[in-house]
Amino acid sequence: MVLRMRKLKIILEMIKFEHTVFALPFAIMSAFIASNGLPQLAKLGWILVAMVGARSCAMAFNRLADADIDSKNPRTSTRAIPAGLITKGAVWIFTVVSAGLLVCAAWRLNPLAFALSPVALVVIMGYSFTKRFTALSHLWLGLALSISPVGAWIAITGRFDWTPIVLCCVVLLWTAGFDIIYACQDVNFDRKHGLHSIPARIGIRWALWISSALHVVAVVLLFVIPLLAELGLFYYIGVGIVVLIFIYEHAIVKPNDLSRVNLAFFTLNGMISLVLMALSIADILL
Repeated sequence: MVLRMRKLKIILEMIKFEHTVFALPFAIMSAFIASNGLPQLAKLGWILVAMVGARSCAMAFNRLADADIDSKNPRTSTRAIPAGLITKGAVWIFTVVSAGLLVCAAWRLNPLAFALSPVALVVIMGYSFTKRFTALSHLWLGLALSISPVGAWIAITGRFDWTPIVLCCVVLLWTAGFDIIYACQDVNFDRKHGLHSIPARIGIRWALWISSALHVVAVVLLFVIPLLAELGLFYYIGVGIVVLIFIYEHAIVKPNDLSRVNLAFFTLNGMISLVLMALSIADILL
């Protein structure tokens, strides 16, 4: 039992379980907007299970798919699989169980969510292969995270609608933008090993401009959402804070200074999703 718990701890550290904070707040925000108030607690609970399962499955599978690449990259060679801290077999079991959580939660929610769960798995697991053949892999990662608000909306209403689609586009552009920033760290490695990314293709300076442009469009779309849903002052305050965080994020990462990429990637983007979720919920409930 102790050994199993130790393995689980290693896996959770390996997949950065705490970074579920990126997509999960957008799913919860979408659920509250769809409900126009507090969602049914049972549905909210299953949405949380689905999100944890999806994100854990995607990251564990990514670590499996990239194990050989990670072993060659000095920045990632200490990850659990290349470092020999955990076996691929154990990670495969965790991946399958996590995928099962997503499918089970979708089944408990409604028929449409259940029918679309295999599609979700293909999208979130397919990302792991994209950098082998396209520099647009950042957009695929954005798509993988962006299906979370659509999934939550379907979980609540059992149908598609324009509001979650716009929110989906926001998450896609936001994620692609910050992933481009993160990929700037591996430009030389990616070029040497034939991996694809926007920074490796066009250079760090232009990649950062593209990242900024994606985030500008994401902000514009944030102002579209109140036209479709009943959101007001608190939501706009949240958007204002998001804009300030974006400005700071792009100010601290420069082509000749990537020392604060982790702050821009992890800390600030976690703040963006949490702030927007919290103030959107406050707007709906208050």
